Amino acid sequence: MGLESYFPVWSKLTQLQQSKLTQGLVYRQVEKGTLLHNGSLDCTGLFLVESGQLRAYILSDEGREITVYRLFEGDMCLFSASCMMRSIQFDITIEAEKPTRLWVIPVEAYQSVMEESAPLANYTNEVMASRFSDVMWLIEQILWKSLDKRLAAFLLEEAAIEGTLSLKITHETIANHLGSHREVITRMLRYFQSEETVRLSRGCVTIQNQEKLRRLVD
Repeated sequence: MGLESYFPVWSKLTQLQQSKLTQGLVYRQVEKGTLLHNGSLDCTGLFLVESGQLRAYILSDEGREITVYRLFEGDMCLFSASCMMRSIQFDITIEAEKPTRLWVIPVEAYQSVMEESAPLANYTNEVMASRFSDVMWLIEQILWKSLDKRLAAFLLEEAAIEGTLSLKITHETIANHLGSHREVITRMLRYFQSEETVRLSRGCVTIQNQEKLRRLVD
C-alpha cells in the first residue's frame, strides 16, 4: 500500500515533497496491547495503518478510559503528531487492539512538506476537523444517551468489526471503551441476559437478539 492511497492530494505534491515523506517513513509491526502514543508530550509522528486495529482513547484523572475512535486498515492518525499543530494539545493514548503493521511519518518530515504545500495543509486540517467531530459526537453520547443504549450500540459495532456474534471481550474492556466501571457494565449485561438479548460466559458476550439491541439504540 503506497502513500498515495492514504493521501488523496498525493498527486498535487512535487516529486521532492513526495520524496521527503517516503524517505522518512518508519515501518513498525506491533503486538496486541502495545502502547504507541501516550499524550500530547509524546509527539510520535503520523500513523498510517497498513493492517490490524488501533484504539485511540482518553484517560481521566481517576484513571478511567474512554474510546474516542478506532483505526483500521488504510486509516491515518494525526493526533499522534498533534504537537505540529501549535493550537492543539490533545492528550490521547493510542494502543494496538490487534497485531498491527503500520508506517510512521516523522513529525519533522510531515511538517516540512505541509508548510510548503497548501493542498496537504488543507487536507490535514480536514482530517483533524473530522476527528474533532468524532470527539464531539462522543461527548454528546455521554451527555445525552443512557448507558444501556451506548452499551447496545457498542456490542453491535463490535459484532460488525469482528464479523461474529460471539465477542471475546471482558467486562473490564467494555467498561474502558465506554468510560464506565466494570461493575456497572456487568450489571447491565446481566440485565441484557435476563431479557435474552445476550448470553454471558467467561471472557465472552454472545449476542442472541440483534433486533432487540437495534431497537434499544434507536
